[in-house]
Amino acid sequence: MATSPARTALAAPAPSAVPAVHRWRSPRGRRHLGSQLLFYLAVAVVVLIALFPFFWILRTSLESNSEFVQGVGGANGLIPAHLTLSSYIDDFTQLHFLTPLINSAIVALATTVVTVVVASLAGYALARLPIRGGGVILTFVLLAGFFPVLAMVGPLFLLYRDFGLLDNIYPLILTYLVYTLPLATWLLRNFFAQIPKELEEAALVDGASRLQTLRKVVIPVSVPAVFTAGILSFILAWNDFAFALSFLDSPSHFTAPLAIVIFGQSQFQTFYNRIDAAVVVITIPIAILVLIAQRRIVSGLTAGSLKG
Repeated sequence: MATSPARTALAAPAPSAVPAVHRWRSPRGRRHLGSQLLFYLAVAVVVLIALFPFFWILRTSLESNSEFVQGVGGANGLIPAHLTLSSYIDDFTQLHFLTPLINSAIVALATTVVTVVVASLAGYALARLPIRGGGVILTFVLLAGFFPVLAMVGPLFLLYRDFGLLDNIYPLILTYLVYTLPLATWLLRNFFAQIPKELEEAALVDGASRLQTLRKVVIPVSVPAVFTAGILSFILAWNDFAFALSFLDSPSHFTAPLAIVIFGQSQFQTFYNRIDAAVVVITIPIAILVLIAQRRIVSGLTAGSLKG
């Protein structure tokens, strides 16, 4: 009895079904599975290595002074026997850690605003205006960003001393531009260079000036890059230690990273649980900021690296 073509087609297994069933049984499939397992294992090891120091800092910050004196790690293992927030409470009540946090916030936010404004103007000028030697200027900006920080401490110290600006947080705003401005200028210049010129030409034809075009056309299109430049500038200014150590002397003017140095100090013992509690506190804003804006940071950095 002849079998109809339709019945034969229904009875035959789907061409893709057989490879799907036996995909992992073939030598190639086993190699592919093995390479994936090795990749994820390597990622897990790297993540554990990267996060373990912060875990240990968090663990130590949750110890009481008496437990810490008994020995870090000791019999408590990876988790302290009694978790406590006493180190955090002591930092804010006895050591007045809120004042350094406010100083750091003022300096970092002001530095970020100045950096974004100046870098936007400089980056747009280097990307669009017919400046002679623009490539040389951009190279000089990048070289300034890689200049050793400690080599600049001496001249800046003498300058601030002559102008009476030592032991003041506000000169740090200009000082931190050494960190932030070269990176932000390079990033925004590369991003602005990718924007189609037709958008700007249309605005110029309608009577807009260059500054109006930058503010109303270019900046809204470049939000990922501007956001990235701002976040990186804030992180660099927030985490600075070298300049703050060189120019500040009064504890009431200390920034948060500098204030940590004097935390936990006593005549016979250094309480690292208090120091680690302060480290956790100053790390939390950066961690939250990066987690919230990670997509914008990645898109801004990726777009800025596509074209130089």
